[in-house]
Amino acid sequence: MLPDSATIQSTLRKAVAALTGVVLALVLLTALLITGFYLLVNAATLALAPLVGKPGAMAITGLACLCLLALFFYRMTRPARKLRDNESKSSDSGAGSPVDTLRLLIQRNPLEAALMAFAAGVVEQGDPRLKNLLLQGGMTLMRQSAGTGSPQSDKSEDAPSRSTDNSPAE
Repeated sequence: MLPDSATIQSTLRKAVAALTGVVLALVLLTALLITGFYLLVNAATLALAPLVGKPGAMAITGLACLCLLALFFYRMTRPARKLRDNESKSSDSGAGSPVDTLRLLIQRNPLEAALMAFAAGVVEQGDPRLKNLLLQGGMTLMRQSAGTGSPQSDKSEDAPSRSTDNSPAE
């Protein structure tokens, strides 16, 4: 038996109400967290003011906040221990070229690399100089991956520079 439209509408209303409730709860909790942090910093400043003066108290609490922020970003940018151990083992075997490092990075993070390429393409799609530069870089990388030292790759090096000169004059 198929559900009627009243049942579907009430279910949809309940789902929208639940989603709205979750979003409002997250917003309120975030506001409480920020307000609590502000009040904590304000209380620390007021507590230190009789000891070192108001400017000194503000400087100390500001330095403490900056240290917390630096610690947060340090922890966020540091790779995980397992990944660091793997990288140290691979770097001990021999330092690769920057292109090899970039290829390894793209292989490890394909979605992020695709997202960055898409973002760069959207942002700079109207710039013909960047387009030519990217095409030349891509051709160079393709030649390197195909193998250098063949006589055909030496002859084809002049071709991209001639084809990129056909860009419209500004």
